[in-house]
Amino acid sequence: MLAHLSIANYTIADQLDMEFRAGMTVLTGETGAGKSIMLDALGLCLGDRADPKAVRVGCERAEITAGFDISALPEAQRWLRDRELDAELECILRRVITREGRSRAFINGKACTLQDCSQLGELLIDIHSQHEHQSLLRRETQRQLLDAFAKQTGPARELQQVASDWLRRQRELQELSSTHAEYNARAQLLQYQVEELEQLQIQADEVTTLETDQKQLANAEQILQAAQQALELCDAQEDGTRRALHLLQDEQLFGPALASARELLDSAAIQLNEAHSELQHYLAGVEIDPSRLNQVENRLDKIYDIARKHRVKPEHLADVQQQLGEELTGLMGSDARMDELQSEMTTLQQQYQSKAAKLSQARQRGAKKLTQRVEQQLAELAMATCRFEVSLKPRDQDSPHPQGLEEVEFKISTNPGQETQALGKITSGGELSRISLAIQVVTGSTSTVPSMVFDEVDVGVGGAVAEVVGRLLRRLSESAQVLCVTHLPQVASQGHQHLRVSKSADTHQALTSMAELAEDEKVEEIARMLGGIDITEQARAHAESMLESASP
Repeated sequence: MLAHLSIANYTIADQLDMEFRAGMTVLTGETGAGKSIMLDALGLCLGDRADPKAVRVGCERAEITAGFDISALPEAQRWLRDRELDAELECILRRVITREGRSRAFINGKACTLQDCSQLGELLIDIHSQHEHQSLLRRETQRQLLDAFAKQTGPARELQQVASDWLRRQRELQELSSTHAEYNARAQLLQYQVEELEQLQIQADEVTTLETDQKQLANAEQILQAAQQALELCDAQEDGTRRALHLLQDEQLFGPALASARELLDSAAIQLNEAHSELQHYLAGVEIDPSRLNQVENRLDKIYDIARKHRVKPEHLADVQQQLGEELTGLMGSDARMDELQSEMTTLQQQYQSKAAKLSQARQRGAKKLTQRVEQQLAELAMATCRFEVSLKPRDQDSPHPQGLEEVEFKISTNPGQETQALGKITSGGELSRISLAIQVVTGSTSTVPSMVFDEVDVGVGGAVAEVVGRLLRRLSESAQVLCVTHLPQVASQGHQHLRVSKSADTHQALTSMAELAEDEKVEEIARMLGGIDITEQARAHAESMLESASP
C-alpha cells in the first residue's frame, strides 16, 4: 500500500509530506486548493511525462518521493528481485524534474526508466481517472478479474501452461522440420565417414609403431651395414682393452694412478662386451623385407589420407570417429524426436480443448453474474441507464492460445440506445471512476492491486447516491487501501483518515498545504462541506451524526 508521499517544489507546493494508513483516506478542500497536486505528483512517480513548467517558480528542480509497503505483495517483490532493485519490505519511487526539462526516475535509489516505473506502478496502485494508470482499461486485467470472479484463476493458469507446452513443442518441431533436408544430407555424409573410419580400424599408438617400422624397413641395408661395422669395432676395441689390462697386471707396476687406470680399463671392457651383445641382439631383429615394407607404407598412406580429409593429426582419428558417431546418432534420432513431438502435441491439444471448453463455460456463467451485479451496483450509483457487458469474443486460432478460446473485454453503454463500447472510450472521468468503482466493489478482494485512488467519483451525484458512493468506498477499503478526492460530505464522512488541502497566498506567491485532521477537526471540515463559509451549530451536529454513523 502507499505509505507516504513527499512533494517538494512542485507547482504551488513548497514541501508536502503525507503519511497514509490502511483503510479509506479522504482528501478534501476548497476548489483550487491543490487536491490534484497529490495525484499529479504520484503520477510522475509512476512514469508520467514531466512538464518542466511544473517546477515551482524560483526553484531549480522539483522532487517527488513515494514509499510503498510491499510486505504483502510477492509479485512486486519478485519484479524488483528480477531487476536487482532490492526487494525489501518497502519500495521507494523517486522522480526529479529540473527547470531545464531534464527528468530522472529512481526505484530504491537506482536510476531506472519511466517504463520500469510504469510497470512496477501497475502492481502497486490504480489511479481511477488517469487512463495511464487505470488497469481496468486493459483487457488482460479484465480477463483476470473475470476469472477471479468466476473462481477460475487456477484453471486459467493450468490452461496457460498446457498452451505454453504445446507452443514450445511446436517451435521445436518447426525447427526440426525446417532443417530436416540438411539433417538427412549431413547424416549421409556422416554415415560414409563413420563407416570409412570403422573399416580403417585404427588402434591406439598404431601410427607411432608403423612409422618406426617403416623407418627401419626402409633403411634395413644401411642399418645392417652400420651395425655390423660397429660390432666389428667393438670386438677390436674390446680385444685391445683386454690386452692393455693384462699388461698392467704386472706386480712391478703399482701406484694409485695405475690402479685407477686398471679400474677404468676393466669397466670399459665390460661395457664394450655389453654393447657387443646389444648389437648382436639388434642385428638378429633386423631383416630386409620388401613385402612387409610395402604393407606398412600402404597402411600409413591410408591413415594419412583419411587424416588429411578430416584435417587432424593421424593420432587423433580415433577421437574423430567417436565424435562423428555421436553426431550421427543424434541426427538419426531427429526423425524419432519429430514423431515423439507430434504425439506429445496431439495429447496436449486434447488436454487443451478439454480444459479450454470447461473454462469457457465457467467464464460464460461468470460473465452473466458479473454483468448483473455490476449493473445493480451502477443503478445504486445513479447510473441506472448504463448497460454493462462482458464480451466473450471467440478467437480465430489454429493452435492453442494461452488465454483460452475467447477474448475477454468489458464494455459499457452510458446512454439508452447506445451500443456498448470499450471502457477506454468513456470520455467522462466521473463516469469512468464510478464504473470502475462498481466493478471493483463487485469483484471485491479478487483484485491484485493493493491501493486505489478515486478522483472525484462523486461528480454529478448527491444526496442518497453520494452516501452510497461513500459506503461503497469504505466497503472496498476492507480489502484494499482506498484514497479518495471528494467534494461531498457523505463520502468524506466515511474515511478512516481525513486529509485537508488548503491554499494560502500573498502578493508574491501561492502555497498549498495539507494536514491530517483530528476528530474535532473532521467535524469542522464536514460541517464546512455541508454549510459553506458560515458554519452553524446545526451543520456541526449534522457532521457529528454522519461521522458517528460511519464508524463501526
